[in-house]
Amino acid sequence: MNHPTKRSVLITGAGSGIGEATAKAFANAYARVLVQDVDAARVERVVGELTSAGHDASGCVCSVTNEEALRAAVEAAGGVDILINNAGVPGFNASIEEIDYAAYQRLYDIHVWGCFAATRAVLPEMKERRFGRIVNIASNRGQVGFERSSHYASAKAASIGLAKSWARELAPHGILVNALAPGVVRSAMTLGYGEEALHDEAQTNLVKRWAEPEEIAAWLVFVTGPDGGFMTGQVLTPNGGDPIVGI
Repeated sequence: MNHPTKRSVLITGAGSGIGEATAKAFANAYARVLVQDVDAARVERVVGELTSAGHDASGCVCSVTNEEALRAAVEAAGGVDILINNAGVPGFNASIEEIDYAAYQRLYDIHVWGCFAATRAVLPEMKERRFGRIVNIASNRGQVGFERSSHYASAKAASIGLAKSWARELAPHGILVNALAPGVVRSAMTLGYGEEALHDEAQTNLVKRWAEPEEIAAWLVFVTGPDGGFMTGQVLTPNGGDPIVGI
């Protein structure tokens, strides 16, 4: 169902997986979708599919860490009302001894500074309009830790901390900020660990299955839409009960 007021949306890492599904979900509800990804072919494909379906979509090919390029794309699009900080890379089940500085820095550049760069790029217009919705895509591993890939888990925990802090900082400007921490989702990134690993992780939750990217996208449309207007500084957890955590 379309929202009564058409908005513009920037989704980072929208060339595949959750990001692509989110771009398509928002295209059915909002007038303009700005598709960001570092992979030019992916951006071209997703934008092409959206425009062929009659949606208003444009692309931004750059690293999510490039604030200048993001800001230029946002300005060219006429501003952004909603930002989904989705861009991310996997940790590949590395032990602490296997994580060198380059691997650590890459995770933090994309998951943490990427959130900063994209958010800073959209803030001028949001503040001027006194309206904005921002969601950082975190992970259940950012809530309870993980026995492998501690750099990934800690970077996702940082994205939750950013959402809570920005919710406080930006509320006076009419901007709501939340995080969404999904459990296992079937996507190109998670399939990089192998089909068997994906199946095994799905068995650790209570519903015994993985989520499809479209299920996560539906949550994002909800929390940034009219029915989500009383929610800020929160962590949404579509994770199949893996884990059940306290406040």
